[in-house]
Amino acid sequence: MPSKILVAYGSTNGSTARIAETVAEVLCKEGMSAEALPAGSVTSVEPYDAVVVGGGLYAGRWHKDARRFVRRHRHALTGLPLWFFSSGPLDASASERDIPPVPAVKRAMDRLDVTEHVTFGGCLEEGAKGFIARKIVSAGKGGDFRDFEQIEGWAACIGKILKAEAEAEAEAEAEAEAEAGKG
Repeated sequence: MPSKILVAYGSTNGSTARIAETVAEVLCKEGMSAEALPAGSVTSVEPYDAVVVGGGLYAGRWHKDARRFVRRHRHALTGLPLWFFSSGPLDASASERDIPPVPAVKRAMDRLDVTEHVTFGGCLEEGAKGFIARKIVSAGKGGDFRDFEQIEGWAACIGKILKAEAEAEAEAEAEAEAEAGKG
């Protein structure tokens, strides 16, 4: 079983950070070691056996820290079990239907062979940073649209996939050892 999982995130107002923390908490409950860290603070992915990367969506683009993380660590991410998530729609659409990744995220997914991407609802509340964010909130279009049941379910699926892969790997190793012992 993967012994250490990184959940890296790019977040301006904390909404995506809370999603990443929830993903890491669920993975820990699934029996894994997982930690959520700001993408800009991660210097290496070498200590990790799997990675989840999340970014808030701003004007149709993934948060700059998530983009930079993927670009900076692209070679090390190749071959690792890898998932992406986005957060951002300020309505219930992410809970009602699958929202595809924005084009730049889709290109990164194709290059890195990402297992899956999901878009979760976002959260923009009073005190948000940035002129546009404050205007959205003052116009009454903010709110918390994160669906933590959906987030927890997605994280649990990641845990099940990683457990199944680890069990299959252990079984193959045991068979190889048994074959070697026959000879």
